[in-house]
Amino acid sequence: MARQASKSSLLFSGSDWDFKTLSRAYDAIEAIAVEELHLDTYPVQMEIISSQQMLDAYSSIGMPLMYRHWSFGKHFLHQDLLYRKGGRGLAYELVINSNPCIVYLMEENTMALQALVTAHAALGHNHFFKNNQLFKQWTDAGAILGYLDFAKGYIVRCEERHGLAAVEAVLDSAHALMEQGVFRYHRPPKLSSERQREGLRERLEYEERSYNDLWRTLPPSQQVASDKGQDPERKKSLNLPEENLLYFLEKNSLVLEPWQRE
Repeated sequence: MARQASKSSLLFSGSDWDFKTLSRAYDAIEAIAVEELHLDTYPVQMEIISSQQMLDAYSSIGMPLMYRHWSFGKHFLHQDLLYRKGGRGLAYELVINSNPCIVYLMEENTMALQALVTAHAALGHNHFFKNNQLFKQWTDAGAILGYLDFAKGYIVRCEERHGLAAVEAVLDSAHALMEQGVFRYHRPPKLSSERQREGLRERLEYEERSYNDLWRTLPPSQQVASDKGQDPERKKSLNLPEENLLYFLEKNSLVLEPWQRE
């Protein structure tokens, strides 16, 4: 007797997709990610965009909210020219490390690609940045979108009050130092007075235990001589060395006005 064909268990067939199929695939992939792989992710917000919208996202560093600046238009034209001339392709997806995690999917993708980038970006990237130690130290994922909205509105108000040219000059300078505007290394917290005294006592005790009269016969090093020409108190007050130049200028510049610092 012929066996009755069982209903297909495939999530989809063919290359075309619709939102119902995409939702079904996401639910299945999420179940594997959570129940079998034990991934820990933020909620996901998925957006479908065109190739032109993806180019626009490239030009604005992928942020869903962004202030106005001429460099974004320049980057858009550059990326658009490369894309139309075949000089480069476009990403299948773009993910924003926020809470909720925003994932942009290209509408030109096949259903297989949509499933691939859903697993890769919506869940894989999401889990990684949520649990990444450096990301947790320096970034509040839940505040990213709110801060972008504040920054966009603040710059608009500055343009109305101080003029487009003045605001553009500040943004030009900030963009020039963009790559030097991050903290790559975690600094230890400032020690309390009690802990400083305890550290000084421990250091003195160690020096007493390890003292050797022979060291005083050595000539002073060049490093010690050069350090004498520096002002240690000023260096300490400025928290030098400082790798984040934008942060340093914001806190220590003698010429920036309050709105420019912000």
